[in-house]
Amino acid sequence: MSALNLTVRVHPVVLFQVVDAFERRAAESQRVIGTLLGSVENNVVEVTNCFCVPHKEHDDQVEAELSYALDMYDLNKRVNSNEFVIGWWATGNDVTNHSSVIHEYYARECNNPVHLTVDTSLQGGRMGLRSYVCIQLGVPGGKSGCMFTPIPVELTSYEPETFGLKLLQKTVGVAPANRPKTVPPMLDLAQISEASTKLQSLLDLILKYVDDVIAHKVTPDNAVGRQLLDLIHSVPHMSHEQFTQMFNANVRNLLMVITLSQLIKTQLQLNEKLTFLPTA
Repeated sequence: MSALNLTVRVHPVVLFQVVDAFERRAAESQRVIGTLLGSVENNVVEVTNCFCVPHKEHDDQVEAELSYALDMYDLNKRVNSNEFVIGWWATGNDVTNHSSVIHEYYARECNNPVHLTVDTSLQGGRMGLRSYVCIQLGVPGGKSGCMFTPIPVELTSYEPETFGLKLLQKTVGVAPANRPKTVPPMLDLAQISEASTKLQSLLDLILKYVDDVIAHKVTPDNAVGRQLLDLIHSVPHMSHEQFTQMFNANVRNLLMVITLSQLIKTQLQLNEKLTFLPTA
């Protein structure tokens, strides 16, 4: 497998951990490094976890606590046995002179390690994300070296991560008195209402695209057409009566769960208050 054919997919939790490590760095540290954990399959490197490795960079050498890195990996292995060392990360926007030295260590820990850089300085108004692999260069019998070559990188997320990101987006902004804005958890019915509204807006967008294609206002795209066809085939075929019956049954079950949870909450509150009543 050629390293240049790899594609890196990064999960949001990795970025959160990198930013947290950068915010907690020592005052004299210019950048932070750490280990990337995940899996490699079908030329796709999926980065699902990471941790910080304490280090110091001098003009002519790099000092890293490798024993700490090994201990952290062993501890993580006990919890997530499917995550392996796949490379390393560093804050900043560039590959430095010390990067090749650090990369040599990770080349001994895994095959074709990837190097991920996260620009926590927000140059250009955004947190730049880049990934590299190290390609060996040289002539037979002569000096050899390596060159960091960029490879594609993209963000991905599981469904629970997507839900968490959407909830975090609602906290964007500052509340009065410069206090961070907080968003309380939504009730189940409120979540259904919000999801239905968003689904309706997306369906309206799809219908507008189809109408524009039919009216020759937009050039048709075969890839979009295939995705729309797959979307139509994914919807189960049922009559209006069957859909209404299924919807009403699910709503009744949801209302029963909400009512039961409210009753349990009220009972716990009553029990807590009764404990403070004086006994006869």
